Amino acid sequence: MKTTHAHDVEEWLDSLDPERIEWKDAARLRAVAEARNEVGHAEQALRDAIRDAHEHGDSWTAIGMVLGISRQAAHRKYAGRQGNGRGKEQSA
Repeated sequence: MKTTHAHDVEEWLDSLDPERIEWKDAARLRAVAEARNEVGHAEQALRDAIRDAHEHGDSWTAIGMVLGISRQAAHRKYAGRQGNGRGKEQSA
């Protein structure tokens, strides 16, 4: 079974011996890990929303405008993630 980075971090944080390190509370590091996970979820939600918008007829120009980037940049970054075989970043 493949472990996730978050799981590895949780295991590492749980294994820390507060007597042997400077900090006594890993709550702040857990908050960093949680925020990192939330970023990952937000990025996936963004990709899903872009795919849905494009599949329902929104142009790359409109999508780029909403993202604050050019049509070309939006297409280059997200088109390959739609499973159409184009773009630099194709999902496996």
